[in-house]
Amino acid sequence: MQKITPFLWYDGTVEEAMNLYRSAFPNSKVLNTSPGPGGKMMSATFELEGQRFIAFNGGPHVKFTPAVSMYVNCETQAEVDELWAKLSEGGTESQCGWLQDPFGLSWQIIPSILPRLLGDADRDKAGRAMNAMLQMKKIDIAALERAFAG
Repeated sequence: MQKITPFLWYDGTVEEAMNLYRSAFPNSKVLNTSPGPGGKMMSATFELEGQRFIAFNGGPHVKFTPAVSMYVNCETQAEVDELWAKLSEGGTESQCGWLQDPFGLSWQIIPSILPRLLGDADRDKAGRAMNAMLQMKKIDIAALERAFAG
């Protein structure tokens, strides 16, 4: 069993949230669910890309904040585009690859090339990539590469 598992608190939307995440990440599965009052799903344990999550309908008392986010490493622009479209629909787009899904959970949809460009030994190139990223909501790999190259 996974030693540390994110535990996500929802206000009556566990099933809807889990279904959104499963639609965004094809390598996913439901491990178990528990019914609550009126038969509505009270909790669920599921995996996305091998990462286990527990979701619980705890009520309106606690809300998500961007202080905690799910960082998703993407290999291609197509993957960035697909995840961005699915997770941001009905949510809020933010700067630098961040979004909040319709349930308020924050996600960072980040292409794997971004940390490499920002960490490059040539600080002028890295700075240009950083400046380009700061102008973006959804990360555009080609635009980052153009800025990096000068």
